[in-house]
Amino acid sequence: MEGLEEKLGGLSIARRCRPEEPTYLLDVVLQPSGLLAVSCSNYTVHLHNKDTLSLLGEYRGHGGPLCGVTFAHASSDLLYSGSADGTVLAWDVRRPGTAAAQTFKSDPSHSFCSFDLNCADTLLCAGTEQINDEDSFLVFWDARKPGSGLLGVYSESHSDDITQVRFHPRDKDRLASGSTDGLVNVFDLSQGAEEEALLATCNSDSSAGSVCWCGADFTRLLCLSHDEGLHLWDLGQLDTDEPLTIFSSSDTRSLTPLADGAGVDYLVGGRWLEEAQKLLVVGGKNSGDLHLMECDGDGLRLMRSLEGGHGSTVRCFLWDAAGEALVTGGEDAQLLLWKPGGEELTAGKRETMKSDSAVRVKSRPHKKHGYQKSKKAT
Repeated sequence: MEGLEEKLGGLSIARRCRPEEPTYLLDVVLQPSGLLAVSCSNYTVHLHNKDTLSLLGEYRGHGGPLCGVTFAHASSDLLYSGSADGTVLAWDVRRPGTAAAQTFKSDPSHSFCSFDLNCADTLLCAGTEQINDEDSFLVFWDARKPGSGLLGVYSESHSDDITQVRFHPRDKDRLASGSTDGLVNVFDLSQGAEEEALLATCNSDSSAGSVCWCGADFTRLLCLSHDEGLHLWDLGQLDTDEPLTIFSSSDTRSLTPLADGAGVDYLVGGRWLEEAQKLLVVGGKNSGDLHLMECDGDGLRLMRSLEGGHGSTVRCFLWDAAGEALVTGGEDAQLLLWKPGGEELTAGKRETMKSDSAVRVKSRPHKKHGYQKSKKAT
C-alpha cells in the first residue's frame, strides 16, 4: 500500500476556486457525501462540491465573525456554525441559501470564539470571549433540543478568551479547551460539576490557538499557540509518574525542518490522519508556500512542500483520505484542491485579495500556570 509520504509527494493543483468578492477563508470541513463547507470573514458560510470546488450555495445569518463550522456526524445534512454574535446556527445543506434550521443562544453578553459538537451529536459546547476582564465560560446545549436553553455552564477553568473547544473523536464526554490564558484543559463531562469533571490542565506557556486530539487511541493532544509554539502531550500518562510532554517548542519558526534548512513563518494547524497513523502539521511561508510535516516525539519532519498555489497566508486545510486530496484556503480568498497528478484547468497564480474585513487574532498578556496532572474534588 502506498504510504502517506508517497501520496503527498504526488500532490499538485487540480482545482482553484476564486470568489467574486475578496474574503478570508477561515475554516473548511468535509461532509462524507461530498460537500465542503467554508467559513468566511464576511460572516457567510459557503458550500462547495469537494471534487470540482464549484460553489453550490451560501448561508447568511450571522452578525459577527465566525469561529468555525462542523457537520453533524450521523445526520450530516446538518451543518453548524458558531459566531462572535453569540449564536450557534444549524443549517440544512439540502436547502442552500435558506434561513438557519436551528438556533442556539446563551447569555446576551456572551460572544463565542470557539465551538464544537460531540461525536454522538448530542452535545454542543461553545467557548466565550473574556467578559468583565475576568470571566470566560464554556456553555453547553443539548443539540437535539434547540431552543430549550442551556444545559449548563463551566466558569472556573479559564480566565481569558476560550479560543478552542474540541470534543474527543470517540468519547462523547471527553472535551479539551484552550485559551489565551495559556491553559489547555481536559474534561470528563460525565462527572457533571466542573471541579469533578476537570481531569488535567496543561500549560502552553503562551496563548493557545488550536487543539487537536491525536495518537493511535486519541490519547494525545496537540496544541498550537498564537505565537507559533507547538506542544504535544500524552494524556495516557495521567495516572503515571511519566511526564505528559512528548515534544514542545516555544517557537517553531526557530526549527529548521525545511529542505533549505529554513523554518516556517507560521503554523496553519494539525490533523491526526487515522488511516496513516500520523500527525500532520501544516506550516507556511508568508509568500503562500505550504509545508506538510509529520509531528512526533522528535519534533517536525518535512514530508512535502507545495509551491505556486496561494498568494498569501493560508488559514485552513483538510485531508480527504478517501479522495487522497488536500484542500486549502486562506487570506488570498482562494480555495485550492491538491490531488496526485492534478493538472489545474485555469492557469495563473492568484494574487492576494486581502480585504478590510480581515479577522485579526487578539493578542493579550496571558497568565502563567504550571500544568497539573489532575485536579479533583477533595
